[in-house]
Amino acid sequence: MFRPCIDLHEGQVKQIVGGTLGDAGLRTNFVSEKSAAWFAELYRRDQLFGGHVIMLGAGNEAGARAALKAFPGGLQIGGGINAENARGWLDAGASHVIVTSWVFREGRVDWARLDELVKTVGKAKLVLDLSCRKRGEDYFVVTDRWQKFTDLPVNAETLKKFSACCAEFLIHAVDVEGLCRGVDTSLVEKLGLWSPIPMTYAGGASSLADLETVTQLGGGKVDLTIGSALDIFGGTGVKYEDCVRFNRRSLNG
Repeated sequence: MFRPCIDLHEGQVKQIVGGTLGDAGLRTNFVSEKSAAWFAELYRRDQLFGGHVIMLGAGNEAGARAALKAFPGGLQIGGGINAENARGWLDAGASHVIVTSWVFREGRVDWARLDELVKTVGKAKLVLDLSCRKRGEDYFVVTDRWQKFTDLPVNAETLKKFSACCAEFLIHAVDVEGLCRGVDTSLVEKLGLWSPIPMTYAGGASSLADLETVTQLGGGKVDLTIGSALDIFGGTGVKYEDCVRFNRRSLNG
């Protein structure tokens, strides 16, 4: 299934090359003249539930709140979420909160923080972002705008353990994020085999064929977010309307 996204950077909807996010040489593929709320209204019109709004740094709260108001209960929210503000974002209209960096400290999982978060919002409202980069032959979770490696590998053991704490996973393949050169099929296949709960994969999608590939390789458990390749984000590889039709066909069997 296709899941939409709204990435906010400095108050604007953008598509960014993921691996450059914390760099002075930030690479941006697209900056929209349209608001976050405009995109949220589009997704609401087409009944595309489960997309995510990601606040990439400061200055994005107003846009995020406007998007949630435009599609209440239809979008997940991530970026700077912690135990103190998570409930407020749910009250603002988010279906789930997405958390990554806050549950890691000095490269390791802070289980006390994760437990606090689960107690605050409940497992059913929590999405854990385990976005990762490859080091050697393995993938490791990265935090702090995808710049810092943790010691947590993305594997069957990790996904099984963390599935007890959340409703879904969100995993960006950071090394290919924003490059439009195709998805990391090896990672997608592994995620489909490893994950006991639903997840959304993002990174590298360049065509509608990638949506079909992820659906097949992921065994129906892995959804796909398409960003820079999508025509509504200035891309030429994928038409938004084709993604909407793909979902409708899938839902109707």
